[in-house]
Amino acid sequence: MEVNTPDIFFVILSGFFLMVVMVGFIVTLVLIHRNRQIQNKQKLESIKADFEKTILNVEKEIQEETLQHVGRELHDNIGQLLSLAKLTLSSPNPEKVHEGKQLINQIIKEVRTLSKSLNLDWVESIDLASFIQKELSKLEQLEFCKVAFTASGESNNLDNSKKLVLIRVIQECLNNAIKHAKPSLISINLSSKSDVTEISISDNGIGFDTSTQKNGSGLHNLKSRMKTIEGEINIISSERNGTQIKLLLPNSNA
Repeated sequence: MEVNTPDIFFVILSGFFLMVVMVGFIVTLVLIHRNRQIQNKQKLESIKADFEKTILNVEKEIQEETLQHVGRELHDNIGQLLSLAKLTLSSPNPEKVHEGKQLINQIIKEVRTLSKSLNLDWVESIDLASFIQKELSKLEQLEFCKVAFTASGESNNLDNSKKLVLIRVIQECLNNAIKHAKPSLISINLSSKSDVTEISISDNGIGFDTSTQKNGSGLHNLKSRMKTIEGEINIISSERNGTQIKLLLPNSNA
């Protein structure tokens, strides 16, 4: 039986063509996969750079606020106590010596309290519930407005750097409510679950049109900060209907 030469040639040519197509397909897949790896690596490096930049900015802001706090305490509190102690001890009345000693002890106590406030290790030791309650207590003591706080679930162990950014975001949200919302009530709900930490900050103030505020630097900074810690921020507001801000931070251990 004769073998048809053209048929053999066609089979060989077809096999070679299929092999070239398969090799090309495999090479294409490899190139696509490598390109995606490069893009993912660049994205991770960009997120890491943004995160480090945000951490530095937050730490700088806290340091500046701490220095301002120290300056006020030295001038308004400790400085006045020292002046009063000086006047008391300069008195010719012997009974004033005991009063002067009490003032000095009070000054020492105030200096120790001030030195503790310079230590940022509080970020590690404090939990979110305690921090939020402390911030709301300040508003209550100033009689700015009524406050409410609720918490549910067990506290998650957040990374210190993420906790620092989250604390700063909460402070900024409260500052915005104080400056712009004119509320009679600010309420915060903290919900800690195994997979996510959710914080809802609500006020019954004047509200605002979110469509006209999307490009505002304040809201942009809040969104950028939450993004660097892989979190989300959702803002619901309308004029005369108050504002609700939800902060969502996935638990990295989930």
